[in-house]
Amino acid sequence: MVAFIENTKYKMNPKKRLIIAMTGATGAVYGVRMLQVLQAQEEWETHLVISSAGVVNLKHEMDMKRAELVALADVTHGIDDIAASISSGGFKTEGMIIAPCSMKTLSAVAHGFGDNLISRSADVVLKERRRLVVMPRETPLNLAHIRNMASVTEMGGIIFPPMPAFYSKSDSMAAMVDETVGRVLELFGVNVEGLYKPWEGL
Repeated sequence: MVAFIENTKYKMNPKKRLIIAMTGATGAVYGVRMLQVLQAQEEWETHLVISSAGVVNLKHEMDMKRAELVALADVTHGIDDIAASISSGGFKTEGMIIAPCSMKTLSAVAHGFGDNLISRSADVVLKERRRLVVMPRETPLNLAHIRNMASVTEMGGIIFPPMPAFYSKSDSMAAMVDETVGRVLELFGVNVEGLYKPWEGL
């Protein structure tokens, strides 16, 4: 009999892993709020990737430094670190959210152009048949944008533009953000109780 020595490095991770990517489109608040919600839940482990344009937008829209964002994540990966754990399908995750997603990143995902860790990780999620949610923020849309959204959908991704709902009669911008964040995280089975009130009809 061969004696196997236990190696703690390869123990199964009891936490569920979720990749949160942020790019240079407007809407940094969505990625930030997702990290805040997940940070409060012990069963989830977040892996953050943010582009250089995303860092600029974070500062502009939220007056927030990269270090403050990194503090919200369990693990942070460099945008050019193609050898990172999340670049491989062998690294188990529940999937990935790109919030917000620029049209450049959407195009890269739609065409399998893994030129950085965000588009590479999205490609991995799709090829492993895991859940990918893309939150594009651009308007109006041209035909290339629409076709790229169609391509990602055909590959199994979910296009989830961060459009506020008015039927809930939210009384603040924060409440509108929470509703969108809650609905997206719910797609991954995250406990979002208290973030928003689901529609129950009139």
